[in-house]
Amino acid sequence: MPMNSDDHPNRSETLSNPDQDASALTINSGATMATDVRQYDWDYYRGEFQKITETYLSYTKKPDMELLTAAFHYSYAKHKDQKRKSGLPYFDHLIEVVKILVQQKMDAQTLAAAFLHDVIEDTTVTAEEIRSLFGDIILTLVDGVTKIGGIAYTSSEQSQGENYRKMFISLIKDIRVIIIKLADRLHNMRTIESLPEKKQERIAVETRDVYAPLAHRFGMARIRWELEDLVLKTLDREGYNELSRLISESRVEREKYIENVCHPILEKLSEYGVEAQIAGRPKHFFSIYNKMKKRDKPFREINDLLAIRIIVNTKADCYNALGVVHSTYKPVSERFKDYIAMPKINGYQSIHTTVVGPDGKTVEIQIRSTEMHQIAEDGIAAHWLYKEQRHKPNQFDRQLTWIKQLIEQQPEPGEFVEELKIDLYRDEIFIFTPKGDLHQLPAGATVIDFAFSIHSEVGMHCIGAKVNGRIVPLHTILANGNQVEIQVNDQQTPGRHWLDFVKTSKARTHIKRFFRNAEIEQSIALGREMLAQEMKTQNVKLSQQELQEKFEEIRKELRLETVDMVYSSVGRGNHSAKSIVLKISGPAQPQKPKTTKSLINRLIRREPHHSASIIINGLQNMMIQYASCCNPIPGDEILGYVTKGRGINIHRKDCPNIAETIQKEPDRSINAVWKVSENETFMVHIRVSGYDRKNLLNDVTHQIGILDTNITTAEMKTMGSENMIDFVLQVHSNKQLNKIIEHIRKVQGVIDVYRAEGFLLPGELAKKEIQS
Repeated sequence: MPMNSDDHPNRSETLSNPDQDASALTINSGATMATDVRQYDWDYYRGEFQKITETYLSYTKKPDMELLTAAFHYSYAKHKDQKRKSGLPYFDHLIEVVKILVQQKMDAQTLAAAFLHDVIEDTTVTAEEIRSLFGDIILTLVDGVTKIGGIAYTSSEQSQGENYRKMFISLIKDIRVIIIKLADRLHNMRTIESLPEKKQERIAVETRDVYAPLAHRFGMARIRWELEDLVLKTLDREGYNELSRLISESRVEREKYIENVCHPILEKLSEYGVEAQIAGRPKHFFSIYNKMKKRDKPFREINDLLAIRIIVNTKADCYNALGVVHSTYKPVSERFKDYIAMPKINGYQSIHTTVVGPDGKTVEIQIRSTEMHQIAEDGIAAHWLYKEQRHKPNQFDRQLTWIKQLIEQQPEPGEFVEELKIDLYRDEIFIFTPKGDLHQLPAGATVIDFAFSIHSEVGMHCIGAKVNGRIVPLHTILANGNQVEIQVNDQQTPGRHWLDFVKTSKARTHIKRFFRNAEIEQSIALGREMLAQEMKTQNVKLSQQELQEKFEEIRKELRLETVDMVYSSVGRGNHSAKSIVLKISGPAQPQKPKTTKSLINRLIRREPHHSASIIINGLQNMMIQYASCCNPIPGDEILGYVTKGRGINIHRKDCPNIAETIQKEPDRSINAVWKVSENETFMVHIRVSGYDRKNLLNDVTHQIGILDTNITTAEMKTMGSENMIDFVLQVHSNKQLNKIIEHIRKVQGVIDVYRAEGFLLPGELAKKEIQS
């Protein structure tokens, strides 16, 4: 968009010397610069700017030289004393970033923002100054690529997550933010060798994991390929150099073969009157390197280095060209993909086919129109060129949807980067609703992912599904073209095991949030109970108003968002009830003599609820985990231990692992009793030792079966003349378990049977668990 006087009310029509205060810079694109800045290579930069403007004017329909010139001079004046790690002037970086963008035929606002993209972060310039001189649109672009400063984060992951979140929020406002950021990262990767080795590695890994996939997601193949190759060069220089040598040595032979393949295709296309350009398609190093690693094959055995691209004028010509290719060479049917009919989520369109060429070699062929090719190479940058007159073309909407969803899901700062990576770099599959609506999901997505893609409430209450008319489990992995019907029930809520198989960040975030909120509610209820009992014990009596004031003071002191978070902190074990009550009562409050009684003896018993397996001080459905060290089952005497942030662990009272801890921190011990239904079962681990003889395992399992007991896991090991058999059984109580042990002891050859500590895990994990 051209700049106008309304956008920039504080700018006049003259240009000041770039050596003066940059805040005084104003516009006059035809002004002659002073000659006293040669020490800053002004003549060189003016020449580079002239090249940039010539390229810019060659493609733009609405030039805005006034804006571009002003941004160039302003940025130069602000950065002219700065050096990069390489020792080169910092302004070199800005020139090179703008060059990358002008090659992508970007508009004046993008180029101007690229000149200015580091002034807020690396100079004394403020956001308000940018707004005053260049307007709100330029400020949005500049601020979008500026890292957050002046905030202390608890971890580098949190800092990184917040910076990505900030960039994506700006990106939603103006998609050109990501185009500038990718150009910035590309030049930084081109010049990375001047940095310390550890920093090179960190930046290269971030580029591989985030920025190259971002370029892919926005269809910017040219940027993505170079970023990936530079990552390879940085992380494995030796491998990169060797691959470069091998590709160079095979180039002549490869080009000759491709020419032999192309010649008959070109002749037939000409006969049909289809204008086409045919050429070998370069394979970038990173792709070849990954194929060698993944397939564990040497370079000479990677067959799909042979690739051809056919570029025609129209969509109809693409399908005419496909007919010519398949009539000339035998196609490999399973490797045909029509991304014209069903474009990728990043807007990519092309026909992919693989054929058997001369000498039986397979050749990859891509067929696309000129416009499709431009979009495939430059992605959203090409969209901007085709739709220059519109600030936010409709074609962008689909590419922004996943970002909007990620922001709206509001994952925790530490989880933001993880969820971003999950969504970034995956092949897509197309799934249909019974009404024919199309949904795009990552490969490997499940029924639950599809339910969440329809709506978060559908996902939260999904109870079943039909795939192509057949009822399937919720963990079923979907295939391309499936028709899926989701069944919901308002009473259904997510299970924790859903996290084991869902693939999309939307599903993961909503499921995690559900359990996080449930845990907070439970910890608040437990915290209230514990504080109420401690206040009775300490004889603290305050009015409701006084209590509210005290809790508000404590909230501020602990830097918590709400008073409920004070209760939650106690319920989670982050703060003891005693310490909070002491803050409430204050030093002047008379205290009762200390008692050696534990909290379990000080709590007032209440009538237990009847719907939970464990009752904690009369409260049901608390955050309960059965301790794997002692594996309690109904009939065992138990107690609860309030952990820090992980709810309540239920231990047997005779558990040796908890005895010393309770002695040191008696306030963490809490009353717990069993309340189970007749049908509930619990896992228990038993170990049987016996002499090595035929059918010992069969005889033992027969005795277990007599008592109608389900065996979940069994594992036997032979050690010399003895066998050791580990079982995980499903039992109702320790009474049933004792009967099972009694029966097993009667089996001939059994030496001993006893209840083992912890759960039995399959295979090697079992060995580690048993040894520990």
